[in-house]
Amino acid sequence: MGAIVDLARAVDEYLDYLAIERGASPNTIEGYGRDLRRYVAWLAERGVTQPEEVTRQLVAEHVSALQEVGLAPTSVERAVSACKGLHRFMVRERICEEHPTADLPLPKKPARLPDVLSREQAAAMLDEANFAYRDDPSKTVRRNAVARASLQRDRTILEVLYGCGLRVSELCGLDVREVMLDEEVLRVLGKGSKERIVPIMGSAARAMASWLDEWRPVLAEGHAPTPAVFLNARGTRISRQSVHAICERYGRIYAGREGLHPHTLRHSFATHMLEGGADLRIVQELLGHASISTTQLYTHVDRTHIRMVYLEAHPRAHDRG
Repeated sequence: MGAIVDLARAVDEYLDYLAIERGASPNTIEGYGRDLRRYVAWLAERGVTQPEEVTRQLVAEHVSALQEVGLAPTSVERAVSACKGLHRFMVRERICEEHPTADLPLPKKPARLPDVLSREQAAAMLDEANFAYRDDPSKTVRRNAVARASLQRDRTILEVLYGCGLRVSELCGLDVREVMLDEEVLRVLGKGSKERIVPIMGSAARAMASWLDEWRPVLAEGHAPTPAVFLNARGTRISRQSVHAICERYGRIYAGREGLHPHTLRHSFATHMLEGGADLRIVQELLGHASISTTQLYTHVDRTHIRMVYLEAHPRAHDRG
């Protein structure tokens, strides 16, 4: 056995291991840290502070407690994964000998189809007329220019989320050097610091070119240089919260959708690609999914679309006998 380490310290060592040796993303570290500190605090309330004191029954009771307080199934699943990872780590590092979560199953998630926009809703939201700007005579020339540039930034963000299927964290983390419009691709850093190449074409590419050449310099003017593609009015990298607000605003006004989430545009990208005939493996690659089973969520192509395709394609579809 190694040096005596209590649970709280073991959590810190495990999170360091995930960050340094496994290259886990800051979001993963933050989520796992929150789950594991809650787990350790729950155990401490029951007088358990040492790794070897944890039993399978205690872990199962902790999972039940999370479910009873109404935690979302996906959040419970992540918490269980975090606990299992911590105990595996402690056994591997010889902090303790027992692995009480070895045969603990992950809680089952209820099947839920991804929320998507229709093609018509996406087109209505991305209509160029939505981003027209009339100068306000009460504002300075500079403020009018910033307002106009911000509108074009919003348009480009929406085009890229829907046209390239990026996660919001990937979009916010995008740097100028990773946009290669001559080659019609983006170099994207996804989950687990895995890099992938994503095509950018059509209206998304045109919006990006206009943003980089004409409008980004307006928001960057007078501020410290930054490699970020998307900037806020202070000339710094845009935040995920700001992108959420942009999606909510345009979704509500132009698509008739309250609380539109950036991930809904990613879902819509995948669904519309599959409806258009794209191969599931290609969509998996574009989305950066490690497992094909995750991508298979998008094979829910709505029944109306399937019925229309069937009616158009099958020679006997209209035969009433």
